[in-house]
Amino acid sequence: MQQEKLTLQKIATDEHVSVGYQDDDIVIIDNVKMLYAPPMAHVDMTLVVMPLEGKVQASVGGHQVELRKGQVAVFPPNMTLSDFMMSPDFDFKAMLVTTSMLQSFLREKMGEWNHLMYVQHQHVIDMQDDDFGFFVHFYEILRLCTARPADTPYKTDVVQALLRAAFLLLCGRISTMSAQTAAPQVEVASGVSLFHRFLQLLSAAEVKRRPVCDYASDLCISAKYLSVVCKRYSGKTANDWITEHVMEDIRYYLRQTELSLKQVSDRLGFPNPSFFCKYVREHFNLTPMQLRRGG
Repeated sequence: MQQEKLTLQKIATDEHVSVGYQDDDIVIIDNVKMLYAPPMAHVDMTLVVMPLEGKVQASVGGHQVELRKGQVAVFPPNMTLSDFMMSPDFDFKAMLVTTSMLQSFLREKMGEWNHLMYVQHQHVIDMQDDDFGFFVHFYEILRLCTARPADTPYKTDVVQALLRAAFLLLCGRISTMSAQTAAPQVEVASGVSLFHRFLQLLSAAEVKRRPVCDYASDLCISAKYLSVVCKRYSGKTANDWITEHVMEDIRYYLRQTELSLKQVSDRLGFPNPSFFCKYVREHFNLTPMQLRRGG
């Protein structure tokens, strides 16, 4: 059976899905109607699921996962979900976030998040009662914000600020759980370790728009092998990761700072503002000024 690729637009317009909020980078799902689930789906975003009642079972990346009340599941992009089985009382909240928005939320914590997701595979989190209660109440506050009229000043900024706080708290909870349940020190497979080190290098680099071979050289491997490793453990090539990080830096400096286009161009390592403007148009389908104005 051919798998269905779930994009933000597809989920937001699905008649079976009750959407509480959506924009170009975020969809918040209140529930699905009639316990609907596609037979198989490939999610190209980060998916967070919080059951409120009942339980669900599914195959995630070929592994059986059971999720129940008191847990939160986080699945990174490019994971295949299938064989859904839901209890009759299953009720949940869910959210899907694009990679660029997640990077904007976590920024300096992105390396730690990637390690937890891709290296340690910390996807199902057992929440303590007070943590779970916090996220339930947090969701209620978020819904109050999203329910306000579309022309409410700074509505999108407020929603994103709340979600950034939630992801930071979630990252901290996963880190704590990982430390508490860590097995005796075991050497990580070389390929996974290389992928994690690449993400660390990329996240830490002030100028990220460098050739793959430069990062590969820092890791003492070939550019071809680095791309193979990235593709194997994340579904994306090394160049895909570099491009996503560069785009997020562009979005940040244009929207969150007062730097001129030349200053942003210089800071991000572009040879000149003209080349920078061309890059922005190619990857955002907008001019830098349109992007700066929130286009």
